Amino acid sequence: MKKINRFLLFGLSILGINAMVAQEKRSLTLEESVHLAWDNSNEVGLANAKVHSKKYELQSAKNNQYPDFKISGQYQRLANASINLKTNQNTNSGSLPIVDQLMLGQISASIPVFAGFKMQNNIEMHENLYEAESATAFHTKEEVAMKVINLYASLFKAQKTVALLKENQKRAEQRAYDFGELEKNEIIARNDLLKAQLQVSKIKLSIDEAVNHENTINFQLITLLKLPAGTQLEIRESDFANFKMENIPTNEKPALENRKDLLAIQLQQKASKSNIKLAKGGYYPTVNLIGGYVALDLKNVVTVQNAMNFGLGLSYDLSAIFKNGTMVKLAESKATEIQKTEAVLTDYIKIEVQTAIEDYHLAIQQNEVYGQAVEQSTENYRIIKDKYENGLADTNDLLEADVEQLSATINKTLAKANIIQKYYALLNATGQLTTTFTISKL
Repeated sequence: MKKINRFLLFGLSILGINAMVAQEKRSLTLEESVHLAWDNSNEVGLANAKVHSKKYELQSAKNNQYPDFKISGQYQRLANASINLKTNQNTNSGSLPIVDQLMLGQISASIPVFAGFKMQNNIEMHENLYEAESATAFHTKEEVAMKVINLYASLFKAQKTVALLKENQKRAEQRAYDFGELEKNEIIARNDLLKAQLQVSKIKLSIDEAVNHENTINFQLITLLKLPAGTQLEIRESDFANFKMENIPTNEKPALENRKDLLAIQLQQKASKSNIKLAKGGYYPTVNLIGGYVALDLKNVVTVQNAMNFGLGLSYDLSAIFKNGTMVKLAESKATEIQKTEAVLTDYIKIEVQTAIEDYHLAIQQNEVYGQAVEQSTENYRIIKDKYENGLADTNDLLEADVEQLSATINKTLAKANIIQKYYALLNATGQLTTTFTISKL
């Protein structure tokens, strides 16, 4: 049984080593991460595919204005064909020809001349839809960039939290060791040692939770960036330490001018107006310029060559008088729907911008308060520790002061990253994220 346990332990240790080896560490800047997401994320890939589809739809609409060319040919064997020539000649004077073959060739062309302006309006509609889809794809890239920023900042904060907790753990373990020595010499009470040991246990639990949180965020980010499973990202602290914030938006005006999702709706609105005109085009007739060439050979009877033809073709759908009214009303209803969507989105953008402004200024204020809190908690810990060493404070006071100092240090360390995160959120809300990152053309 002991041998089996040894083998199990050995196997588990090997697996653990392999897992550690398989875990690749990779250092990425924020900008590198953003561009990696643009290249690899499914969201951007889907957005680009939709743009390409709209591009081909536009090309198809343009192709409708070009002439239609058709060519056809037939060869047929006839069996015992009965020929009755409708001529003024006496058909009884001779024997009738034997007809057993028919050859027919035809070339035709049709050029649209007038179709109720449907072709022009159809092209205009698809041009606006293509531009709208391009704007939507651009907005998608901005949203993906914002996802990366949030995850990148969150991972930085998680890693710094783990590092600070581990640093505090060393101090707590040293304190518990010192208290153990003092308790052996009966200098302090047993319950003081237990309180110190309990704090070590609490810190270990906090570290476990922080590491779990870090791993979760790391997995989310590498999944978004399409990096190999097991990749451990190392955040560049310089991205946060040396960050400069410029041109801080103060109102919703830049958003109404720059938001690509709003532009997409506006372009869809233009497309809907063209669609109304397209529907009204059904009330008009269609006129085509037609022409062609026909060749015919009915064996032993007739041969036709150089039969050129040209003229005008006119068609009109009489049912359109009754049916097209509904199509026009449908197009008008969809235009109204898009107009209302634009109004709703505009209100949402205004609220989003105002919220982002408030969150940004709150983050700045919190950073100032956290800076003061670090100084206050550090001085408080120094005083309490001095009092404790002189018997003027108990263990609870010392441990509480240590926790307060740790909390203040963590908050201050994460405050700058939080400001940067809120700054990017404000730029995104006002449609100005592209001023920071160069978004590649689709």
